[in-house]
Amino acid sequence: MNFSNILIKWYLQNKRDLPWRKTANPYHIWLSEIMLQQTRVAQGTPYFFAFTQEFPTVFDLANASEEQVLKLWQGLGYYSRARNLHKTAQYVANELDGIFPENYTALLKLKGVGEYTAAAIASFSYNEAVPVVDGNVFRVLSRYFDIESDIALPATKKEFTELARELMPKDNPAMFNQAIMEFGALQCVPKSPDCSVCVFNESCAALQKKKVSVLPVKSKKIKVTNRFFNYLILEDALGNTLIQKRTAKGIWHNLYEFPLLETAEIVGFDVVSVAAQNDFFSSYTILSIEECSEKTVIHKLSHQHLHIQFWKIKIEEIIENGLNVSKLKTFPFPIVIYNFIEKQEINC
Repeated sequence: MNFSNILIKWYLQNKRDLPWRKTANPYHIWLSEIMLQQTRVAQGTPYFFAFTQEFPTVFDLANASEEQVLKLWQGLGYYSRARNLHKTAQYVANELDGIFPENYTALLKLKGVGEYTAAAIASFSYNEAVPVVDGNVFRVLSRYFDIESDIALPATKKEFTELARELMPKDNPAMFNQAIMEFGALQCVPKSPDCSVCVFNESCAALQKKKVSVLPVKSKKIKVTNRFFNYLILEDALGNTLIQKRTAKGIWHNLYEFPLLETAEIVGFDVVSVAAQNDFFSSYTILSIEECSEKTVIHKLSHQHLHIQFWKIKIEEIIENGLNVSKLKTFPFPIVIYNFIEKQEINC
């Protein structure tokens, strides 16, 4: 029995019961694939249900406001995915009459849809014989065939795509793509896979050569930047506060936050106090300033580690158009700020 047949047999016996596997609807497939970019299935599944319930069709999603979309996406991270999702929905609804492109090449032209996502939609919705190549596929193929090519290089992506294309049964590309991704997610996992129960344990080259732990090869390291955020939380006599929208390009674009003092390092009361009185809130009478938690919150993004401190600043005046906690929760926030509000540490 060849590689593809063994793989598909394993898949049919072991696959997870996932909602987007029960449909060929390109809208649902597209939604799930965008959500699962850089997100685990367990985390993404509730969001898939929430979006399909709130926006049953691409027209519903297109007609929503960006703020509604960002709010529903809150906590899933990589918010540019949500903004691109919304723009693409508007394009499909308004320019394509709600009909998704029906082949890989045309799907690639959609905003936020790269080679992997286009291949997934094309094969799962239209059964087009185009292979998906993601981290799972790199891992499975590099180990099984003992391929040491550096997966950080574009040339390697082409090499693995061609190999997957050769292995793919042309009469059932969707099943093959689902199977190899599932195999990488459940069996051929990144660290310490249980090779003793693997269906390929007699034919996997990496296992025979004791190279499972070193494949695939990836040279490029992500450089992480440390940033230091001090959020200044005003509280007036009514318990209301003030927020702002992040309009600059970069992380958390178009999400909301408290007034922000970004510093070059972790700072203490003296620095925050001077900035609050002189640079941020000189028009208010500040009654007290205190830090809301004993230790800095470290929020890790893919290329940045944010060291976050929250500071409560009580003022004498009433904030014009101030917001109470229940109103705050209706806005889309980065999850680290929303969790802070949820815990009511705002009342520290």
